[in-house]
Amino acid sequence: MGGLCNVDHIIVKATAPNGSPLSDKYVHQLLRLFAISPPCCRAFSLGFARRLGKTRSWRVALKCLLLLHRLLRSSPEDSLFRTELLINRSNGSISLYPCNFRDVSSSDPESFTAFIRSYARLVDEISNEDNHRRRPGPSNKSLEEIGRVLEVLEQIQSLIDRVIECKPTGVTARNFLIQTAMKHITRDSFVCYTVFKNDIVFLLENMFQMPTYRCCILAFDVYRKAALQADRLYEFYQWCKLMGVCGCYEYPFVDRIPLLQIQALESFINGMWEIKDDNGDHQSPSSSSLSSTAEKVGDEGEEERQPLIKLNDDDDDSWEDILEASVVNFSSHGSDEKDEWRIQVYNPFDGKYVSSDPNYPWGH
Repeated sequence: MGGLCNVDHIIVKATAPNGSPLSDKYVHQLLRLFAISPPCCRAFSLGFARRLGKTRSWRVALKCLLLLHRLLRSSPEDSLFRTELLINRSNGSISLYPCNFRDVSSSDPESFTAFIRSYARLVDEISNEDNHRRRPGPSNKSLEEIGRVLEVLEQIQSLIDRVIECKPTGVTARNFLIQTAMKHITRDSFVCYTVFKNDIVFLLENMFQMPTYRCCILAFDVYRKAALQADRLYEFYQWCKLMGVCGCYEYPFVDRIPLLQIQALESFINGMWEIKDDNGDHQSPSSSSLSSTAEKVGDEGEEERQPLIKLNDDDDDSWEDILEASVVNFSSHGSDEKDEWRIQVYNPFDGKYVSSDPNYPWGH
């Protein structure tokens, strides 16, 4: 019983409504209690729900979320702590998204309320995720492995979106406690993005050997979103550096994917797969799954980039031109064999080219 009382006491002390940042000692104390007394996990979930649900102070709410964030990152995926948290979220005891918090303790309650709600949504997704930090990397291109990688990549992309949404505005941007929380949020994104870069290399390497049309489309959608998201993540990191969030040396290099590469991939996939309609007739997937790719990527890109494939100024950038510019003609010198056309797509994540022919070696 003493351990359960200690949990409530630690929560109250850790989330005091003052200007002091969350102390590491409270995180370590709770982790020790969870290890030696499993019922403390349930006590924490209930105590956390009460504390966050009743407060109208952004300082208390921020420390509650940061405390939970750090406990989640320190707990195994299959821990009792995560299980108890999931139970209390499913029965409505803990509501992180949507978050009903509203600040009444500051001179700019709208800005602080918006940040707390954005951070709560991020923590909500973290509590749902698989612990991709501890899983082994992809080793083969089986259907099961590709499906798992696609699932993880989509999850990480969603987490990165939530991180970017946590960018504070107004007076919150220069608040000391907010900046302390932003350091944990931003460092968390470093790990996510590193895992993302490693797995998307595997995805791009196997783009042209996908076992099913659905896998190919899902892989392309992930890669297309990576192109859109890279611009936003780059701008977010630039803002964080300007505000002094983390050291400049800590930030990973953001690989930005050229628009023309997305167009080339789209054109190639359109010609690579054919699907049947209800009458049994073949039709191109370009009219459904991939038609809006160029427009979506083009709308997001504000900075002019060096194109991967250069077309002449007089050429119209039709899909035929892009496809022709994105393939390499390998002719058989001195033989009667027909020329073979293979696409080579540049992979910005490891500086290599990926060929549509599995027997063709990459070139730097």
